[in-house]
Amino acid sequence: MAAESKGMRGRQTVRDMVLSMLAVGFVVWIGYLFLPHDANGDPVHVVAYKVEAASAKRAAPYPLLSPEGLSDKWRATSVSYTPAGINNGKGNAWHLGFVTPSGQYAAVEQADVPREKLLADKVAGAQPDGTADAAGRTWDRVQGDKARALAVQTGSATTMITGTASYEEMAELAQALK
Repeated sequence: MAAESKGMRGRQTVRDMVLSMLAVGFVVWIGYLFLPHDANGDPVHVVAYKVEAASAKRAAPYPLLSPEGLSDKWRATSVSYTPAGINNGKGNAWHLGFVTPSGQYAAVEQADVPREKLLADKVAGAQPDGTADAAGRTWDRVQGDKARALAVQTGSATTMITGTASYEEMAELAQALK
């Protein structure tokens, strides 16, 4: 009788464990269904930048530029405006970063600092690489160790498009700046 009781108890323990695992699995499945997740698997975190650009345009002591009319394939990933007083000598700085249609990175960088200072800060190993025309301006092309840039002086500010994107995509972004 004691042997039968032990055998029965062992089967109940396994049965209870399986039922517990099914209950936990069901709760996890329900959580998966109702918690937000990215259905297409795109790891890019897209940010809205129009409100930040409007605020920065009011605060900046120079004509701050942001793109208008880019296709939905340009996805903004970062945006910031930092006033000179808290920017460690880097001037009033505007930044707007994008993932380009080809999957590369391009950013608009503007600051009221000399061109050479902004280039040194944003493009390591910067070397002249010709010029490009975009948005009615002649931009200096600059090739760095890992990134490239288009740079132009716009009044009291330096405007730069930088990143790993091609010069063609950078020129497209520069063309959209208003």
